[in-house]
Amino acid sequence: MKYANAERFLKSYNKIESQLKILYGGPPTQAFTDLVKRCSDRNITVRRYENELIDYGKLRNAIVHRVGGEELFIANPSDDVVDTLEYIACQLCRPPAVVDAFKGRKIASVFADKPLLDAVRTFAASEKKTLIVYDHGVMAGVLNAYYLYRLLAARAEAGENLTEYLQNTPCGAVLDETLLQRYCLFDVTATVFDVFEAFEKRKDLIAVIVTENGVEGEKVRLLLTPSDFPAINRYLESYNAKTF
Repeated sequence: MKYANAERFLKSYNKIESQLKILYGGPPTQAFTDLVKRCSDRNITVRRYENELIDYGKLRNAIVHRVGGEELFIANPSDDVVDTLEYIACQLCRPPAVVDAFKGRKIASVFADKPLLDAVRTFAASEKKTLIVYDHGVMAGVLNAYYLYRLLAARAEAGENLTEYLQNTPCGAVLDETLLQRYCLFDVTATVFDVFEAFEKRKDLIAVIVTENGVEGEKVRLLLTPSDFPAINRYLESYNAKTF
């Protein structure tokens, strides 16, 4: 087919343009180049490929000519150009879900009715800094290692018996709702890009927690901390490894 590449190019171009309009919410007649520039602050993929998208916007006008309300192809782009645009369209319109990219990660947890001593043991065994606290199968809150240190320090300074405190205090009794303010909850549709940007924007973020609907009280599907940021970055570098 003479203009097979042109058809592929236009199909991916239209997908990208539609997605940009959804991201920005601008008028239907907004120019493609303007959409790219405005969306570059809102989406990591657009920001990463801003220059390429602007170039392809200009190329689109050189490939397609409108006559009498119909679009006619007057040029055929190379395979490399079409492959690259399809690649960008895939990233923008079907980005990888973080639960798929990092599935299998073990999540450290403890039950709300178990003593704090169980939490200490779990922290030691898992070498994690956050434990999910479950109460009858739902997430009741989180325990952070540093938060537990503060609790123990306060009891020690008050002259209390730490062994008795750890053995007799249920994990659920010390949960602090304000601690969750330093966690970010996402639902299962969250992408790797969403998590990357969350850690970029919030330097005080202790962890990202992914549940089915992104609300408290659900079972945790995934937990990522700043220590996972290098792995997230490597994943994105690998995912974006196509050379132009």
